Amino acid sequence: MTAHSGPRWFEEALARSGANERLAAQLRFVLELDKAKTVLRRTYLTDGSRLEDDAQHMWHALMAAIVLAEHAAERVDPIRLALMLAVHDVVEIDAGDTFIYDDAGMATKTERERLAADRIFGILPPDQQELFRQLWEEFEEHDTATARMATAIDRLLPLLMNRALDGRSWREHGVSFERVYARNSTIEQGSPALWAVGRQVLEQATAESLFGAGPGARGAPPGGEAEG
Repeated sequence: MTAHSGPRWFEEALARSGANERLAAQLRFVLELDKAKTVLRRTYLTDGSRLEDDAQHMWHALMAAIVLAEHAAERVDPIRLALMLAVHDVVEIDAGDTFIYDDAGMATKTERERLAADRIFGILPPDQQELFRQLWEEFEEHDTATARMATAIDRLLPLLMNRALDGRSWREHGVSFERVYARNSTIEQGSPALWAVGRQVLEQATAESLFGAGPGARGAPPGGEAEG
């Protein structure tokens, strides 16, 4: 048994199958990923039936990466972009989903997620551990064109999903227009084209008063007028 051993039945199957240590580590990681399906986000599915989970979000994001990579502000590799988004929230298996508008939670997010990355990526063989950790850290640091495009997609998807349900999550959590605009305006750094769409969505939403109570709940975006 190792520090990253899985359930007894799983370890017994690995031992009896003759799986080498590399395959065993990879399969432990694959089994661990299933836990992402239990981490609920604050965004509802567009049919309104339930909250989205982290596994669904990461799949949605990586597919969006492959489709939308050509619209990045700078040229990016679609496969690397997709890989980055495929792993960007894996740490939430341990750290949990931190609501982007929860200031207290955001204050402790970095340390919680760093510890989670140590454990979860540490399950993998060293070369894959290094690759996944590097992708996750690049995303968090937001210093490359790929990371900025990944962030743009990560922000745009819940914006669209919230708008599809008339701002349901924004209203439930009392999130104002000003806060939504401030958080999502960074989309422009990764893709001006995606931000042009996102801004239009926000203009529609503010015209229809779809935000929570608070400053800016009905205001127009800076430099623009709300529709209607």
